[in-house]
Amino acid sequence: MQQKLIEGIHSLSYTSTGTGETIVLIHGFGEDNRIWNQQVAYLQNNYHLLIPDLPGTGQSEIGNSELSVESMAALIKQMLDEEKIGQCIMLGHSMGGYVALAFAENYSERLLGLGLIHSTAYADSNEKKEARQKSIGFIQEHGAFEFIKTTIPNLFSKRFNEEQKPIVDELIEQGNQFTAETLIAYYTAMINRPNRSHILQKATVPVLFFIGEKDKAVSPTDALEQTALPAVCMVKLVPGIAHMGMLEATDELNSTIGEFCTTVNEQSL
Repeated sequence: MQQKLIEGIHSLSYTSTGTGETIVLIHGFGEDNRIWNQQVAYLQNNYHLLIPDLPGTGQSEIGNSELSVESMAALIKQMLDEEKIGQCIMLGHSMGGYVALAFAENYSERLLGLGLIHSTAYADSNEKKEARQKSIGFIQEHGAFEFIKTTIPNLFSKRFNEEQKPIVDELIEQGNQFTAETLIAYYTAMINRPNRSHILQKATVPVLFFIGEKDKAVSPTDALEQTALPAVCMVKLVPGIAHMGMLEATDELNSTIGEFCTTVNEQSL
C-alpha cells in the first residue's frame, strides 16, 4: 500500500494498493479515505485501488483557490494520469458521487463504470441550499468539530446508532481533522454544483446506484427516479440503513460492488 501526493492549486494525497483493473473510491463530506477500509479489504486482492483524500482532508490541502466539484474531479484526473491509468471504474460516496459525476462530464472517455453510493445527480433544491447555508452559519459560530459531532449520527439509522455506537464515535473522532474553512468550502462546492442528470441519461457505461431506505441526506425516492436514466443501471436498495452503507451494510455493499465490476467487465468485452 503506497501513499502518494499530487501538488497543484489544490493538493491530492491518495493511497494505491492491489493489482488488476483500477477502481477509484472517492469519500464524502466529513470523511477521509478510511471510510472505504472494509471495501479495500474486500477488493484489493482482485483490483488496483486508488483511494484519494479530497483537498482539505488528510494530507491534501485546499490552497488559496476556490474549491469546486469540478476542480476536485480535475485532481482525480491528474491522479489517473500520474498512475498512467487510461480507464477506471469510479465510485463516489455522497459528495464523492458529485465529484465522480463532474469527472464523468469532463472526462467520460476515462470511465468504464460509474457508481453513486448514497449520492444523486440532482442539484440542491432551494430547501437543501438553505439548510446548507444554515450549517455554514453553525460552523462559523461553533466550529468544525461541534458540527461534525451533531451531524455524523444523523447519517446513520437509529438502530445502528444504538447498536454500533463505537463505530459512530470513531467516525466522529476522525472528523476532528477538519477546519471550519474546509467544511464551508465543501458546502459551497455542493451548493454551486449543477444538475447532472443529463450525464446519467447519456452515459455509455454501466451506472450503479446504492441506496439506503432510511437515508435522510439523499432522498431514496430521488435516487430511484434517476435509475431510469442510464441505458445500463444496477440498483441496490437496502432496507433499514441510512446514508453510510460502507459501515451499515458492509457485506451488501461489497458484494454489490463485486457484481457491478463483473457487469462492467462484461459490458466492455
